[in-house]
Amino acid sequence: MTAAAGLFYEYGVRAVGMAQVVEAAGCGKNLLYKHFPSKAELAAAYLTLVRRERERAAAEALRWSVDPADRLIAMVNEIADMVRRPGYRGCAFRNYLTEFPGESDEPARVAQTFLADSRAQLDRLVTGIGGDELLADRIWLIVNGLHSAPPTQAQVAVDWVTELVHAAAPA
Repeated sequence: MTAAAGLFYEYGVRAVGMAQVVEAAGCGKNLLYKHFPSKAELAAAYLTLVRRERERAAAEALRWSVDPADRLIAMVNEIADMVRRPGYRGCAFRNYLTEFPGESDEPARVAQTFLADSRAQLDRLVTGIGGDELLADRIWLIVNGLHSAPPTQAQVAVDWVTELVHAAAPA
């Protein structure tokens, strides 16, 4: 799984063949196919692993804040920190959906569910500060842009969300 995750993230799911995963993992083909009978199942497992990692990072970022406005800013700041890391190549979920537009396979469902759940979490945080759907849409648009912007723009996204949140949050 570690070998596949690294290859999928670096090169994209479409570009990586099962033979490359076998070679990188140093395992036999039969062992790989025993655990993951298809590339789609391996890709779904990869995205599920990434989801667990993202949820753990988000929970850690949110756990230190009680105030809804601070929690919302902390969530965006955590994403900005991720974007600044060396080797960041975009959001794994958005990348998959871009590689396979219109797909309804298991990996696409994992990606779509993660994004929907992330948006729902953002919506709850926005509601917690008394914000409306327009504010949620604006922050979601900033988050989407953050995933594809150069790392040097990450702080701009955090600052912009901070401004929006403070303007919407009750004094």
